Amino acid sequence: MATYVSLLNWTDQGIKGYRETTARAEAGKALAAKFGGRIVSIWWTIGPCDLVAVSEFPDDESATAFALALGAAGNIRTTTMRAFGADEMSAIIARTG
Repeated sequence: MATYVSLLNWTDQGIKGYRETTARAEAGKALAAKFGGRIVSIWWTIGPCDLVAVSEFPDDESATAFALALGAAGNIRTTTMRAFGADEMSAIIARTG
């Protein structure tokens, strides 16, 4: 499974409903499963991002479909980055010759 780090910010709608944020996180976990993935961890943060999440999906297309579906609910905007562990990075470096 590929790993992704997502930086999330509440929209105006999302901040108005902040009391439901933990319930929305649980709904997000269920949504991730529908796309073959899982949310590994989620943190509520102070600073430029409201939340940070780590997730796993079988491929970029599944991760993108999840992010689109999540964003379509109107509570958050996402910035998602593909992340590589040490073993994956070693394999990438090995491909460079």
